[in-house]
Amino acid sequence: MTTSTVSDLKPAAGRAGAPPGRATIIPARRPSRLYVLDGLRLVAALAVVLYHLAGYDRYGVAGVWGASTEDVFPLLHRFAQYGWLGVELFFLISGFVICMSCWGRNVRDFAVSRVVRLFPAFWFCVLATAVAMRLSGDTGMTASRVLTNLTMLHEPLKVPHVDPSYWSLWAEMRFYVLFGGLLVWGLTYRRVMAFCGIWMLGSVLAPVSGIPLLVVMFQPQYAPFFIGGVLIFLMYRFGTSPLLWLMLGGSWLLAQHQLLTLVRGAEAWSRVEVSWTAALVLVTAFYGVLLAAALGRLNFFNRAWLVPAGALTYPLYLLHERLGWFAVQRLHGTVPPLALLAGLITVLLAASWAVHRFVERPLGLRLRRWLATGLEKAGPSRRRPAAAP
Repeated sequence: MTTSTVSDLKPAAGRAGAPPGRATIIPARRPSRLYVLDGLRLVAALAVVLYHLAGYDRYGVAGVWGASTEDVFPLLHRFAQYGWLGVELFFLISGFVICMSCWGRNVRDFAVSRVVRLFPAFWFCVLATAVAMRLSGDTGMTASRVLTNLTMLHEPLKVPHVDPSYWSLWAEMRFYVLFGGLLVWGLTYRRVMAFCGIWMLGSVLAPVSGIPLLVVMFQPQYAPFFIGGVLIFLMYRFGTSPLLWLMLGGSWLLAQHQLLTLVRGAEAWSRVEVSWTAALVLVTAFYGVLLAAALGRLNFFNRAWLVPAGALTYPLYLLHERLGWFAVQRLHGTVPPLALLAGLITVLLAASWAVHRFVERPLGLRLRRWLATGLEKAGPSRRRPAAAP
């Protein structure tokens, strides 16, 4: 999932790195802040929540509801079973927002911003989920497992997730590593275009290279979505061009191909039948909506009240799955299903707001100050100047 804050959604000042001959490209009518992305992030998060609570039968016919979710929610289940695609929407938005927020920054700025943004809420949610599950009798929630999860590197270390939803954070981190490598050289239009082209080609060649490390770094299954988001940001900042349209089309074509694997994985994991055609329609809609936002077609929906919606997204994603299942298992026999589902989502949203307000913001601020102090002692930042247009 994307984990960038609303403060990351401001286009960088200046035109350093613009393509030749494109000195004034962004129309004045475009918003200075894409609040609509906050709304899209919450939509993606809620889709994932509905998938895990109403479209998911991983734990057999009985499930956490005491029956199949298809029987418990006959109508809602038809839509909720595609909620896993909310993660792909997160990846698209992440490509857009990370490229936007990195323009004019160096690697050190980027690293600090990611640590401050990712870890405070994550640490709290890992510990809260682990304590709750341990108190409920989950003996597999060992101290070593929890402590290793706190590093956010538990997946490559083959340590089970405290909450299964954490898997997408490893995909995000690999994207950050690749993009951080590009930041060493500084961001320009041509360099970012080259980065997208090389990553796209690498994602195709890595699986046949016989080199597992290339597959890990290029992550073919999710690369098209991150790349698509980056390309759409270039359209937002510099305007459209034939080459950008061709590369975005290539990203979509690779995405539809990867959906074949993703759909099979979703069916095997959740034990529900998934249509590749329906999944492709949704992914195409994701591309279309993000593109419409970038090109100013959704300016009418660019409202500041969407900022709190975006702030809830990350804590909601981190908290919802394991704790949600636990609550359903305990309460489904006494509360009507729809009422329980609505009430549970309301409680999760309230808890997400509390995490953002009382953990993420204050701890993030202290962590930023602490890191800044340490980095000042390490020496001045060597900011590579942006290339001239």
